[in-house]
Amino acid sequence: MERTVPTTASEEIDLFQRTYYSLLRTTDEVQIRSLVESYTHVRSALHARVGDSALDVDALVYTSLRLPSCIIQVRLIVMSPSEREFKRGGYPNVGQWKSVAAPGRRRRVRYDNQETLAAFIASRADIDDLIPMLTAYQIEWNKAHQKLYNSRIVDQLAACASTRSGLDEVLRQDIRDVLDLSEEDLGRLEAVWRGDTAETLLAMARQRKRFAVRLLSGAHVDYRRAIKGWWQHITSSIQTPLGDRAVYFVSSNPHSLVNLLVGYPLRQEEDLIRFVETGEDPDLLEEYRSIQQEEVPSNRENFLYYVAKKYHATAAGKPSRLACIAELYGSGVTHVESAHHLDVEAQVIELCALRPEWMDPRIRMDGLELLTDSDAVILNIDYPLGLAAYHILTEITSGIGDLRGLYIQGKAATLNGRVGDVMVPGVVHDEDSKNTYLFHNAFTASDVNRYLIYGTVLDNQKAISVWGTFLQNREYMDVFYREGFTDIEMEAGPYLSAIYEAIEPERYPVNEIIDLHRAPFEIGILHYASDTPFTRGRTLGRHLSYYGMDPTYACSVAIVRRILELEIRAVKQGVGRRNAAHRR
Repeated sequence: MERTVPTTASEEIDLFQRTYYSLLRTTDEVQIRSLVESYTHVRSALHARVGDSALDVDALVYTSLRLPSCIIQVRLIVMSPSEREFKRGGYPNVGQWKSVAAPGRRRRVRYDNQETLAAFIASRADIDDLIPMLTAYQIEWNKAHQKLYNSRIVDQLAACASTRSGLDEVLRQDIRDVLDLSEEDLGRLEAVWRGDTAETLLAMARQRKRFAVRLLSGAHVDYRRAIKGWWQHITSSIQTPLGDRAVYFVSSNPHSLVNLLVGYPLRQEEDLIRFVETGEDPDLLEEYRSIQQEEVPSNRENFLYYVAKKYHATAAGKPSRLACIAELYGSGVTHVESAHHLDVEAQVIELCALRPEWMDPRIRMDGLELLTDSDAVILNIDYPLGLAAYHILTEITSGIGDLRGLYIQGKAATLNGRVGDVMVPGVVHDEDSKNTYLFHNAFTASDVNRYLIYGTVLDNQKAISVWGTFLQNREYMDVFYREGFTDIEMEAGPYLSAIYEAIEPERYPVNEIIDLHRAPFEIGILHYASDTPFTRGRTLGRHLSYYGMDPTYACSVAIVRRILELEIRAVKQGVGRRNAAHRR
């Protein structure tokens, strides 16, 4: 069969990757400055002004969201798949280091409160994500240093940082003048850095950033060992043996499926609205008033789910959060936090224990009462990063019973749509394996469109799974765009490689067109657009906020409805009753 996509990526991207992988073989530290030249030649679509003296605020915002706030003190980043490898590499107490997180990237990261960050990696995708991000951040930091060093505002920044009083209007104007920023761009940086804007700018003013990195271990077996430890932690934490159960696998997030199936926030509407009206979260109150005044279209259920997440994070919301956890457990939901390995939470949901009257109205249907005779479970994991998806699904498929459906929901960049649109691919090209996968997607536009308020659903799309978000440039994307590949993400290809190995007696091949239409279980993939790299929209790097709940829940509703429909049918046919003795 004739190939429909090119088999080589941009030469500049390839050179940059080969450069940092060759350097990371050393047992010593690798200085990020040694990568700046080859990185600059990449001309990443996310870092269009990399060679300018002016700040690239888009790139600085994007990287700041995906690195923990302590990054301003960090000099050395050490990478390894597990605590065992950290100990072998000379870091025996990593488990006692402070756990830190970034708002825009899930990764297990620990900080020694001095200058070293320990990043747990689950595949080479983490390296392809971290190295370009650190390089981009250092470049933009040092641009700011050039402008701020010995400037008239250093003393003002120091005074502001010491009192943590926030930027006054005079200082804000001075910052804009020195850094040549618009009011909007300074506002974006303040939103990302939250209350640490003065502290961050002061650190930039005082010294250049000189990151160094060390890769302690990164062999294929190290990743597999870490994934195995992750899976063993999950199976030992649940009371439901999965080896002989029917399973619907979902890769999504830890909140949308359980909200839809158990619906706790819907029964707490009065308390949640009272919390909004207190004004404790001004942005939330503003959104609520806009919805009330019909300035923006809205969905009641989505808004309550959004509020509940914020309310449960407050001290006042703790009793409600505990009550929610109790109701989830009573409804057959077991939530397993990740520990010691990759930062991927998991949930096991027993369909027989669900209460139809508690479900979100959008997923209610005839026959739900039959689920009491079901032996099936939903295994939902928080979507991983890149190649970790391959390792995870390979481990899972070897440890579960009958896989009845596999559903993937995640963010993507779109080359032909807008932020908030949903893409439904039927073809996926994987840049790691160079394979192009053809499959029947369980979903069409009509399955999602009826639940989407803001965006558009684009089915019959072609997706490409790339190495990392920064490892794309305009020329690279142009090549695939001309071939009709408009959906750019990182996990679908690795998942499909694992599916190949689940149904074939061999490891996935390389550089082939692979037809998965005969898979014995259905495959559903839904991507919602969070970036538009061709237009460099101002949404780049921002939180999707309540607006982002729209495509998230539209996709989740479609997935849950599909699972419930299939399982009701299975129970009617007697398939789901075979192991009903496993019910709680």
